[in-house]
Amino acid sequence: MYEKILIANDGSEGGTRALAYAIKLAHRLKAHLHMICVEELPRLPTTIDEVVEDKLDENHRFEPVIAQAQFQARSAHVKIETHVVAGHAVPTIIDFVERGRFDLLVVGYMGHSALYNRLIGSTTDRLVELAPCHVLVIK
Repeated sequence: MYEKILIANDGSEGGTRALAYAIKLAHRLKAHLHMICVEELPRLPTTIDEVVEDKLDENHRFEPVIAQAQFQARSAHVKIETHVVAGHAVPTIIDFVERGRFDLLVVGYMGHSALYNRLIGSTTDRLVELAPCHVLVIK
């Protein structure tokens, strides 16, 4: 069914739930599991130093997320490949899915207010709309 699964994990509660489900699914299906964490860079940086500083902060932010993912996967006898990629979440994840030819994208749902979703939209909604593969949203 699914041979190559990508879990997008930002370290949030929703991302953590999605990771746990993706590990179980990969184990059951004997699928290859990858995890992507996107280092959000500033939309309009003022200097290159600001970009470098933000990148260093993001690198440290994802260390515990990656360590936890590797621990959970190892405990479930699942191999996981982790990737930390700089960019803006939606286009970066979509590009990664396309280049990696993933069968399934697993994402966590983080509820926002109805007003926020109407004005801004959610990352999850945009991934569901744009992903070139099946998307599983974990609540």
